[in-house]
Amino acid sequence: MTVTIRKAIESDEAALSRICLLTGNAGTSAEHLHDHKELIGLTYAVPYLKLPTTWGFVMVDDATDNAVVGYILGSKDTRAYEKYAAEHWWPTLAEKYPPSIAKTPADVYYTNLFRNMHTAPEANIAFAAAHLHIDVLEEYQGQGWGRRLISTAIEYLKGENIAGEGIWLGMDPKNIKARGFYARLGFKPIEGADDNQFGVKFAEYTRLAAAE
Repeated sequence: MTVTIRKAIESDEAALSRICLLTGNAGTSAEHLHDHKELIGLTYAVPYLKLPTTWGFVMVDDATDNAVVGYILGSKDTRAYEKYAAEHWWPTLAEKYPPSIAKTPADVYYTNLFRNMHTAPEANIAFAAAHLHIDVLEEYQGQGWGRRLISTAIEYLKGENIAGEGIWLGMDPKNIKARGFYARLGFKPIEGADDNQFGVKFAEYTRLAAAE
């Protein structure tokens, strides 16, 4: 098995949506929670292949015919991303997926979310303009690939003039394992935000990586 990292491309859409679903329940599969299994990917994965300010990298495994097995995605300018999505992405999904189609609690949540999408806390934006989402299939977890994805992303973003020179993420409070993972990489709670918002400055990440 040889796993490599490359830039995400638009033809990765189905794979990213699938991974988002298979890791969407605090790092485990959310398949059983949804009738409309594409909703979570349309929220947290697919737009990062299509909207302005976005970037992404994927893991591919040559043992599975170069299938995508993990990803890191994000925006270089969160407020610009939110504005564009509010005008061009969420309204289309709100029209396509009315709440009346939803039967499971998870589908109810997402169909309503398309009509009232949350935005980043001001404290997060004050910390840095860029944010990320990262997911790795369960069988590839615990092998250092999450760290490699984040390192790849940060090396790229260091050359993109990111306001605040850092990056942040919002974490599912049920995903206890992820909390420890981010802490080991230098991510810390963002001052003024809720307990599930974590960020790291590029310089601090690089310093910690060099010290290992």
